[in-house]
Amino acid sequence: MENQTRDMNSGDLNARERMRRTGIDEPMIVRLVHAFYGKVRTDELLGPVFNRKVEDWDEHLRTLVAFWSSIAMGTDGYNGRPLPAHMGLGIEAEHFTRWLGLFRDTAADVCPPEAAAFFIGRAETIARSFQMGLDFHRSAMAKGALPAG
Repeated sequence: MENQTRDMNSGDLNARERMRRTGIDEPMIVRLVHAFYGKVRTDELLGPVFNRKVEDWDEHLRTLVAFWSSIAMGTDGYNGRPLPAHMGLGIEAEHFTRWLGLFRDTAADVCPPEAAAFFIGRAETIARSFQMGLDFHRSAMAKGALPAG
């Protein structure tokens, strides 16, 4: 299924221009996602977290490809809410550090330099956002401001 590209801006570049300049396309995203999560699944720190949560890796990989396609190409195939899905998994700072390290290495291996830089920059932003969101949620729960679960 092909997704339509929205005219999304990222700084001064819209998605089409970014794709033209970096070579980012759906096959590159598929390679990146599959290579990265292949490493995650076998990683000593991250593997147990993801393997305990993900029941259908094929479906999860399709979701992740749609997620990254929406970010990189402006497609509209992803409609999820990723932060709530990661709550309650026991993810800590060392998980984010490891996740980013694996992601940086994989992007550098799989993508041309300009595309890798784009993906890495977005992954760093996502990791910071997730870490802040998870920290806020934990803090609010500790204060009794949110219901458990």
